[in-house]
Amino acid sequence: MKIAPSILNADYANLARDVQAVETGGADYLHVDVMDGQFVPNITFGPGMVAALRPITKLALDCHLMIEAPERYIAEFAKAGADILTLHVESTPHIYRALQMVKDAGVKAGVVVNPGTPLEMIKNVLPLVDQVLVLTVNPGFGGQKFIPAMLSKVKRLDQLRQTNDYHFDIEVDGGINEQTIKTCAAAGADVFVTGSYVYGAAAPAQQVQKLRNVVATHD
Repeated sequence: MKIAPSILNADYANLARDVQAVETGGADYLHVDVMDGQFVPNITFGPGMVAALRPITKLALDCHLMIEAPERYIAEFAKAGADILTLHVESTPHIYRALQMVKDAGVKAGVVVNPGTPLEMIKNVLPLVDQVLVLTVNPGFGGQKFIPAMLSKVKRLDQLRQTNDYHFDIEVDGGINEQTIKTCAAAGADVFVTGSYVYGAAAPAQQVQKLRNVVATHD
């Protein structure tokens, strides 16, 4: 079980402080939502943010590329210090090649599916990836409500993983809190991205620990 706070909801003027807070709280990853204003209707960070984060945290930088033609930027993100690059199957006609490029750059590769995208779209890349991200909200903005129908996708992915002896982690992102993390863990998820639940509270470190305790109790 891994907790991955999203800096999308952090205080950008005090980013080092907010990163340190979740690291102290026991976070495993730092989730970096990269948006280009084309693939999704929002603009956020680029490789420069990853490069700025790398010296101030020991956490793995889990970079979610919500951008068109992500293969154009894989080398830059890898050079900046990304540990994981997750690419949307909907963002490129050459997802297999793009994921191979990530692996060749020495970075863990993940594939992402939007809420409306069937798992059939990624079946052929499952043997290749280290992580599958199931979006439990529509991509583009933080603070959205969890879509319960996505739990069936998580369960199906877990079945495919067990049946075929695949070794990818299942990550969920969107509307994760003390209630939804239980249902996602029960469905088979391993990595939990959380933004407003953590950074919308007065004590982010305590929020991270609460989530960890909820899953530990559930187990």
